[in-house]
Amino acid sequence: MKRGALVILLLVVSADTWAAHHDPPIRKPAHPFTITLDPIVTSDSATCVLPFTKAGNLILVRAKADTTFGYFVIDTGTPNLVLNITYFRRYPTSNPTESGGVTGAVTNAAQTRVDSLYLGSIKYFHVDADMIDLGHIENTKGVKILGLLGMKLFERFEVIIDYEHNLLYLHLIKGKEGETYASPLLSDTSAYRVVPIELEEDKVLVHTVLKGKKLRFVVDSGAETSVLDSRLPNKVLQSVQVTRITHLAGTGSQTVDALYGNLKDMQIGEQTIASLPVLITNLQSMCDAYNNCIDGMLSFDFLTLHKIGFNFVSRKMYIWK
Repeated sequence: MKRGALVILLLVVSADTWAAHHDPPIRKPAHPFTITLDPIVTSDSATCVLPFTKAGNLILVRAKADTTFGYFVIDTGTPNLVLNITYFRRYPTSNPTESGGVTGAVTNAAQTRVDSLYLGSIKYFHVDADMIDLGHIENTKGVKILGLLGMKLFERFEVIIDYEHNLLYLHLIKGKEGETYASPLLSDTSAYRVVPIELEEDKVLVHTVLKGKKLRFVVDSGAETSVLDSRLPNKVLQSVQVTRITHLAGTGSQTVDALYGNLKDMQIGEQTIASLPVLITNLQSMCDAYNNCIDGMLSFDFLTLHKIGFNFVSRKMYIWK
């Protein structure tokens, strides 16, 4: 895979289709933009509470990129801000780079920059963004989507997602708060479990155990269904009760077949997930993109009956019981 490539494939499962998700890009400076390490971020209030809506399992919030206002997807599976080129065509871009994904599809992506991004009371300035066509998501979900809010935008935050009330709690962790800050929602420590996470190349990684084997998964709020690597040992794959064969269709024209079923008894921290819908497919392309293999992607579908929270500064995930 070429350095600087952006790979985005969105997981949308139907009876016969899957718009797959994003492999991580490895970015480099590209004329005419100087890529910064992080956007500048400020907040007018200690905690920002945002209502959200769901399209399938995708979390949609309203935000404003410069003067353009509308829905964005909260997406911990992509590193950066991603803009739907349909609505940002007037923006100057760098030269496009090739991208590829699970299906081997190839498309072009370019980089640009927005001067400001407003998310409730949170303000970002000088935000680098990737530009792609998100029409396939809009067509599937029937909603206008301006872009994806990637992991880099939340690395200094505690984030709690309350599915029962459709509320997103964002707290910008500043200076002395460091690793000590915890939301009042976390005051009852008996109500949730704490799972350590890692941040690697702007991806959220969690360790799981299945059939005694330790596995690494990407935690991906932009994925609608979890994914398991087909190259794992048979004893692990035998934990999946296969229900059908489905098709993976990415942003290009190529499709591949994959197995779909229910994964039994995966352990995350001290919590055992009795049943989890998964796709089984070869994740070699994601290994190539990471330069370090993962064993699967963990979507939010198994958590939608709970609250889930993250402190990305102290590297903790909170799963409500």
